[in-house]
Amino acid sequence: MITGAMLRDAVISAANNIGNYRTQVDELNVFPVPDGDTGTNMSMTISNAAKEVRFIEDNASIEQVAKIVSSSLLRGARGNSGVILSLIFRGFEKGLSGCYEAAGPTIATALRLGAEQAYKAVMKPVEGTILTVIRVAAEEAEKAAGGASAEKVWEIACEAAKRALADTPNLLPALKKAKVVDSGGQGLVYIMEGMRSVFSDNVIIEGDTVETQAAAVIRDVIHAEEHIKYGYCTELLISKKPGSFLDSLLLRAYLETIGDSVVVVDDDDVIKVHVHTDEPGSVLTKAREYGEFENVKIDNMRRQHRNIVWGANQHREDLHTHEEDVEIKDFGFVAVAAGEGLKELFQSLGVDGVVSGGQTMNPSTEDILNEINRTPANTVFVLPNNKNIILTAEQSVSLTSKKVRVIPTKSIPEGIAAMLAFDPDLDEETNHLNLNKAAGQVQTAQVTFAARDSVVNGQNVKKGQMLGMENGKITVVDNDAVSAALKTTRHLMKKNTSVVTIIYGEGVTEEDAERLKKQIESKAPSGAEVVIVNGGQPVYYFIVSIE
Repeated sequence: MITGAMLRDAVISAANNIGNYRTQVDELNVFPVPDGDTGTNMSMTISNAAKEVRFIEDNASIEQVAKIVSSSLLRGARGNSGVILSLIFRGFEKGLSGCYEAAGPTIATALRLGAEQAYKAVMKPVEGTILTVIRVAAEEAEKAAGGASAEKVWEIACEAAKRALADTPNLLPALKKAKVVDSGGQGLVYIMEGMRSVFSDNVIIEGDTVETQAAAVIRDVIHAEEHIKYGYCTELLISKKPGSFLDSLLLRAYLETIGDSVVVVDDDDVIKVHVHTDEPGSVLTKAREYGEFENVKIDNMRRQHRNIVWGANQHREDLHTHEEDVEIKDFGFVAVAAGEGLKELFQSLGVDGVVSGGQTMNPSTEDILNEINRTPANTVFVLPNNKNIILTAEQSVSLTSKKVRVIPTKSIPEGIAAMLAFDPDLDEETNHLNLNKAAGQVQTAQVTFAARDSVVNGQNVKKGQMLGMENGKITVVDNDAVSAALKTTRHLMKKNTSVVTIIYGEGVTEEDAERLKKQIESKAPSGAEVVIVNGGQPVYYFIVSIE
């Protein structure tokens, strides 16, 4: 039987395991554009759950733990892979409903419901991805569930997931050509293996931080104030003094005299410290002898429970206070964008809140939700402005009392076009249709760099070369950013093109943008206006809107 405490520890172990292999999963991206962040997104998503479950008591039911895991994954979900992972665990939660602990058949059912939730969320499911891996794992688990223990069922599911992962190149030609497996599927296997370590061997896989190393100690903290011996959880990262010969064992010995749950890890240049104490000031004074503080974190554990409740309601309270002072509008807007110039641009167009993020920097569901709740409007339109953020934004709809309409914008120009189409005098449904229509009519050219050697349309691409993309598809490989931008823009311009907006970002100068403007003006239809905006965005040297 799998208990609530086992599931708690399994989630911590899973977060550590995917965290340990995060970079390797990121590098499985088969496309040369710099968007290989699957491992990072999945790691950050499940780490949010690991952080939430670590204080759960041993006697909690598996249903209780599953609910906390599902909720925290949903709020912490980043990117498509993170959202799909959260949906798998949402289905898993449904399968464990009403259970104090779970036997083999229940675990198999929970896996099947997880797979079903993931498939339902994707408009056009693609085999050879994380979806295939979880489906095959669930199918094999159900076949074995009749006579196997819960631990054995999970082991069988893990082995099936690994076989399905190995087969993904046979289902997706792009994977086979690149000689890699699906990155999302690989991330899921690492997560399932991390959980297996607890279910089968009662071993939490360790990560590489003090917080992770001390997780087994921290999770035993009891919420009730009267049962906590020492009140302050104190964590430090100390940069050691050059030439210092002070023994960190002496620091540990001192901490044992004023607290418990002591963890001291000496990593050559830094010392990582964790201790529960009533004298955090004494900890800091003693630790200062060993070097400078890079990071200090002190939590009042006696208030931990109240703080958790406070945190869950804080955004609603902030909004309530905000609404007392600000008139509530019918419509508001939240947009996702990276770069100070783009933030200012969207704000000038009427966007209430800008969530920092974009390519390689996917915000979480909660990041978007927070901006929605801060927006003084009854209905909030959300502009993700990136195809890998749309699914994340859609998860916020059910998490707020506000009405949320997600406009599935895949680029910054689509988001800008949608904002320009908004008419405050029209009703919600008409605006929704108009914003979608406007976003669909704009053409987008983008220039970024190749993050790795690859082959595009039969052409060899070297790491560092410029990639020109037309509406997200790579069509140009060049050695110069301006040249790549000109070629992609020319392909997208038509006889009726009236406005071309050049948004330049990090890595190029205003002079580069002016040079591109002159070249586009010489090729554009007569009367077309060419505008320059300093977006300051990372990753993309140029983003060009063609209308």
